[in-house]
Amino acid sequence: MQDVAKEAGVSLATVSRALRQPHLVSAPVLARVRATAERLRYVPNLTAGSLAGNRSRIVAVVVPAITNAIFSETIDGLSSVLAARGYQLLLGQTWYREDQEAALVETFLGRRVDGLVLTGATRDRRLRAVLQASGVPIVETWDLGTRPLDMQVGFSNQRAAGAAAAYLADRGYRRLGFVGGMDLRSAMRLDGFTAATRERGLPLPVVVRIPSPAPSSLMAGAEGIVEVLRRDPEVDAVFCSNDMIAMGALLECQRRGWKVPGRVAVMGFSNLDIARAAIPPLTTVHVNAREIGVRAASMVLERIESGSSTARRLDLGFAVVARDSA
Repeated sequence: MQDVAKEAGVSLATVSRALRQPHLVSAPVLARVRATAERLRYVPNLTAGSLAGNRSRIVAVVVPAITNAIFSETIDGLSSVLAARGYQLLLGQTWYREDQEAALVETFLGRRVDGLVLTGATRDRRLRAVLQASGVPIVETWDLGTRPLDMQVGFSNQRAAGAAAAYLADRGYRRLGFVGGMDLRSAMRLDGFTAATRERGLPLPVVVRIPSPAPSSLMAGAEGIVEVLRRDPEVDAVFCSNDMIAMGALLECQRRGWKVPGRVAVMGFSNLDIARAAIPPLTTVHVNAREIGVRAASMVLERIESGSSTARRLDLGFAVVARDSA
């Protein structure tokens, strides 16, 4: 670092800020320091820096599955905000297992991460106690639980799925089906969907649950819609707990020559790009997946850098997106 400072004609503190907090350095100085560091092949000693400043400049995020496109959007939002402020993202996946979540969280805390972003609310009592005792800023995302650990950003899964049921009922569909995973968020969506169906005076939905994570969401959706219609051929609309499951259902309907929505309507959840490109375009529930990541990162950084946060519980809402499939 002394070599970089001497060559660039700046102080050691300026080099440190340029490499770790670039937003605090003017553009010309930042460019000069970075060019010098690159020419000298300088690699910062992050361990020494974290010991000296009591900061690792790493924020960890725990997601159920990195192969799920919807969580990829959240990760992208997180990473973009953190990188702009000189922080790095450490990523772990749980494969929807609570024991894996606990192991990851304890490992991340042991590595002295500066913040944690979790997917959904943590139910394990022991893990909640560990997290609350850690003193690390924590943001729970993708749901708004009633017992937040610290900060939350997301939406109500129950209300979003309830809006899906109301949408289908308002368009004259009377026998509804549900295809979704066995994870907690899918269960919340099923609860909301079932409650709204009951409120409309309709029969309870025909429910098919699939493993979380499924070996293939597309295949699970294909098999799920066939099973729903096998159990009750009168089903005229099927709600799927994510868009990839819904896409599998759509493709299976096409393979079998079932017109959508003529024979059966199909509705998804999350509003991925593929939903708009599908044939027919997929009716779905839009949630602000990338914005969840952006806001979660901002909340963590505000707490890290100022010791407080203006937002503790942020509801980003949802919207039903009407397209041709329903």
